[in-house]
Amino acid sequence: MPLPYRKLTALMTRYNGSNLLIDCGEGTQVAVKEKGWSFHPIDVICFTHYHADHISGLPGLLLTMGNAERTEPLLMIGPKGLERVVNALRMIAPELPFPIRFHELSQKEETIRVCGYKITAFRVQHNVTCYGYTLEIERKGRFDVERAQAADIPQKFWNRLQHGETIRDSGRTLTPDMVLGPPRRGIKVTYCTDTRPTPLIAESAKHADLFICEGMYAEKDKEAKARQYKHMTFYEAASLAARAEVSELWLTHFSPSLMHAENYMRDVQKIFPNASPGTDGRTLELDFMEF
Repeated sequence: MPLPYRKLTALMTRYNGSNLLIDCGEGTQVAVKEKGWSFHPIDVICFTHYHADHISGLPGLLLTMGNAERTEPLLMIGPKGLERVVNALRMIAPELPFPIRFHELSQKEETIRVCGYKITAFRVQHNVTCYGYTLEIERKGRFDVERAQAADIPQKFWNRLQHGETIRDSGRTLTPDMVLGPPRRGIKVTYCTDTRPTPLIAESAKHADLFICEGMYAEKDKEAKARQYKHMTFYEAASLAARAEVSELWLTHFSPSLMHAENYMRDVQKIFPNASPGTDGRTLELDFMEF
């Protein structure tokens, strides 16, 4: 539940002039405004599931986006039933100046490419159908001048090939792999909440730059409750982070009864040293790494 010092669930990522939102709990609009960010360039909203604490802020957000004179389509991604749930919530926001496109997930894993993102949705284990999301910004290999020259590729085509275009020239087919080196490490963020630990979570988060994972309970005597309600403890999340060999773990989605999450971090960091509790408004800038 929302508390005076703790808002409900939402993550915003910003890349290349486009914003993506995962979940939209009550108070998301306020959180975005407090950050000084804008609603207008939100092009994609992903939903983990349809419990109220993950979607109750949506009608107000849609109205605000409409009042900002947005006309571009908005893509929504989520488990089966997405269109029905959103249209029911839109009873109080029936007229919008922009269309909504729906992508309903049905497979154990699905990949969608949009706005420069590779979005991989993976099913997790909650008491309703629920998905985690891995967001990746892929990076092409370096342009190799020597390979281009050795293949006798005219220089006028280099830029187009570097940007992924396939070209027909004098009976030859020129492809990007003829001038590019192997793909370089990109950027990867995995977001997972409302679930028990599963092997697929660790597989999906493998080598992520940032792993944002639920830690509903920190108290050692709440392990049985976590199993009962299909949630995780801090320590289970840390074990997943260690298994996935991520760079950094942020814990989130705390129980309303959990106070002072930072007091439990010493034990968490024994399992995964680079772990910390998430806080409202926390941000991190990720950039491509050079090797």
